[in-house]
Amino acid sequence: MKLTDAVQFVRGIGPKKAELLHKIGIDTLEDAVQCYPRGYEDRTAVVPIFELTDGEKCCVHAVVGAQPQTAHIRKGMDVTTCRIYDETGLMSLRFFNNKYASAALEVGKEYAFYGKVQAEGRQFVMIAPEFEPVQAGEKTGRILPMYPLTAGLHQKDMYKVTDAALRALPADYPDFLPKDIRDQQKFPPLKTALAEIHRPQTMEQAQRARKRMVFEELFLLACGMRFLRAGRAEQKGTQLRDLSLREFYRALPFALTGAQQRAIEACTMDIAMGKPLSRLVQGDVGSGKTIVAAALCYLAAKNEKQAVIMAPTELLARQHRETLEPLMHKLGISCGLLVSAMRTKEKREIVDEIASGKLSIVIGTHAVLSEQVQFHDLAVAVVDEQHRFGVNQRAALTEKGENVHLLVMSATPIPRTLALLIYGDLDVSIIDELPPGRQRIKTYAVGEQTRPRIDRFIDNQCAAGGQVYVVCPLVEDSEATDTHRHSAEQTAQRLKTVLPHRRIGLVHGRTKTAEKEQIMRDFAEGNLDILVSTTVIEVGVNVPNATLMVVENADCFGMSQLHQLRGRVGRGSRQSFCIFYGADKGADARERLSTLVHTRDGFAIAQKDLEMRGAGDFFGTRQHGLPPMKFADLAGDTCLLEQAKSAADALMQRDPELRTQPLLRQRIVRLFEQHGTGSLN
Repeated sequence: MKLTDAVQFVRGIGPKKAELLHKIGIDTLEDAVQCYPRGYEDRTAVVPIFELTDGEKCCVHAVVGAQPQTAHIRKGMDVTTCRIYDETGLMSLRFFNNKYASAALEVGKEYAFYGKVQAEGRQFVMIAPEFEPVQAGEKTGRILPMYPLTAGLHQKDMYKVTDAALRALPADYPDFLPKDIRDQQKFPPLKTALAEIHRPQTMEQAQRARKRMVFEELFLLACGMRFLRAGRAEQKGTQLRDLSLREFYRALPFALTGAQQRAIEACTMDIAMGKPLSRLVQGDVGSGKTIVAAALCYLAAKNEKQAVIMAPTELLARQHRETLEPLMHKLGISCGLLVSAMRTKEKREIVDEIASGKLSIVIGTHAVLSEQVQFHDLAVAVVDEQHRFGVNQRAALTEKGENVHLLVMSATPIPRTLALLIYGDLDVSIIDELPPGRQRIKTYAVGEQTRPRIDRFIDNQCAAGGQVYVVCPLVEDSEATDTHRHSAEQTAQRLKTVLPHRRIGLVHGRTKTAEKEQIMRDFAEGNLDILVSTTVIEVGVNVPNATLMVVENADCFGMSQLHQLRGRVGRGSRQSFCIFYGADKGADARERLSTLVHTRDGFAIAQKDLEMRGAGDFFGTRQHGLPPMKFADLAGDTCLLEQAKSAADALMQRDPELRTQPLLRQRIVRLFEQHGTGSLN
C-alpha cells in the first residue's frame, strides 16, 4: 500500500471503521502516520505481587490458582473472580460481563496480566485486566502506544492503520528538517522518528522521537511567523505625513508615563520608516495602553484618514468610546460606536457614515468585520485584548484598507516564551509603569471560616464611601456539579439578607444587554454599593470609586484571570483591597493564591500560571489562531522553543525565502494555509 491510499482498504478496517477514523482526521495512511500517540503504557516491567501499589496500572506474571467463578449480581451484570499467585504472594482478578475470561484461563498455567490494581483490605485486586500466555508478547512485554479515539473505535483499530502506514513509508521518505539542524540537535531522520514514536522499543526511544517532533512543530511555527513578518515588511504602510502629537498631548488631562511615551514613539517611528506598523503593546492591568491607541487614532484622523478599534465585548467597546469620545471631541475629531446589539436603523446610519468618511474613528466589536462595513480610507486598526481574537481575524480587519497600520493590545501579560511564538510576526512594546498616584492593592487569600469577618469588611468599605465587586464562578446553583461553588444569584441573595441596608446589583452573562448596561452604569455612577457578578467584569470596567474586589471560589480560576479581576480596583487614589476565597481548598490552591498575594507583576504571574496549568488552560480555549500543536507543551518545552526559534532565525537570515529548502518551504506554506492563518506565498 501507498501513503495516499484510503484507510478503509487496510485489512480489518472497512468502510464503517473508516467513517469513525474520519471523525479524528484520518482518511489516508499519511493521515494515520501523522496521528501521534497521546501517551504510552509501559508493559515491559513485571511487578511481583508483594510490591504492588494501590491505584497503579502494572504488569504481573502469575499462575491461575483456582477455576474462575462467575456470580450473577443483577440483571445485565455478571462478575467473574479468580485467584492467582506468584512466588511473592496471592491476589484476585475481577471481570465484568466477560465470559471469555472464564473460559480462557486455565488452572495451573502462567499468564501475563495487565491492569489497574486496587487494595481491598489486606489483599490486591486487579480490575478487568488484559491477559495472555507469558511468552505471547502481544498485549504485554512491550510498550503500547495510546491513540486518541472516538466512540466505536478501539486501540487495536489504530494499531492496524498505523502498522499499515509505517509499512507504506518509502525508503527515501523526504525529511524537510535541514540535515545540519538534525545533526546539531542529534535528531534521527524523520522515517526513524516516526517508527520510534509509533512503535518504540524503549521509553527512551519514545522520548527521543518526541523531542524531535516537538522541535519540528516549534521550528515550523517560528519559520512561518518569520514569513508573515517578512511579508508585511515588504509592503509600504499607508502614509501619514503629519506625525506631530503636540496638540494631542496638550489635550490630555494627565501626564503620560515614560513607558507610554516610549510605546507611542516606537509606533510613530515605525510609521515614519514607511512600513506598515505591526506592533503588540503589552501592559499590566491599569497601565494605560488605551492612550497609545488613542494617539494612533488621532494621527489617522489628523491626516484625513480613518481608524478602527475592535474590542472583544460590547462592554469594553462602550468603555473605550466613553474614554476616547470626550478627548477626540476636544480635538475636533468624530468618533462612533458599532456593535451588534444596535438597532438596524442606527447601525445603518453608522455604516453609511463610515463609508462616506464622516466618521474618523470607529469603535466596535467583531461587528466591524462585517462585509457591510466599508471604510472610506482606513489607515489604523487597533485590536484590543488580542488573545480573544485569532491571527485571521486581525488580518481580516487590516484588509478593510490598504496597507493598514496594525496595533495589537493585550492586558493579559503573556510569558516571554509564549509571546515569542504567538506574536512572532509583531514587534513588541511593554508598558511596565503604572500611572502616578496608584496605590498597591492589598491582597489576601482566605478560607470559609473568615466569611463573617469579610462580610463586615464589605460593609465597612461601603460605609467609608467605597464600592465593592463580588465575583462568582457560576450564574446559578443549578450549574453546580460541586456544591461548594458559589453562584452569583445565590451570593446576591445572601448579601441582601446579611446587608439589607446596602444597594446590591447583579449582573452575569445571561443578563440582557440593555439591563446589563443599566446596572453597570448605576454602579459606575455610584447608585449601587455592591455589584455581584460572574467574570463579565473581567475587562473593560473602570470604576475609580471601587475599593474592594472579593472573588468566591478563587481556586476555580486561573491566576492570570484573578490578576485581571484584581485590576478592576485600585483605579482611584484610595487604598484598595482584594480578597480571594479558596485558601482552604488544598495545597495547589494555596500555592496559586499565595503567588497572587505576594506578586503584583502580571508577567511573573502569567509565567507561573503557564507552568502550573499549561498553554491550553492558560488561554481557556484555543483562540490565538495559530496551527495546532500535537506535541509541544509551551510551559514544559521552553528550552526547545528557544532552540527552535534560534535555528529558524539563523536559517532564514541566510535564506529568507528558503530557496535552498523547498521541502521545508512547502511544508510551512501548507501548514499555515490549512489553518487559515494567512498566505505565506
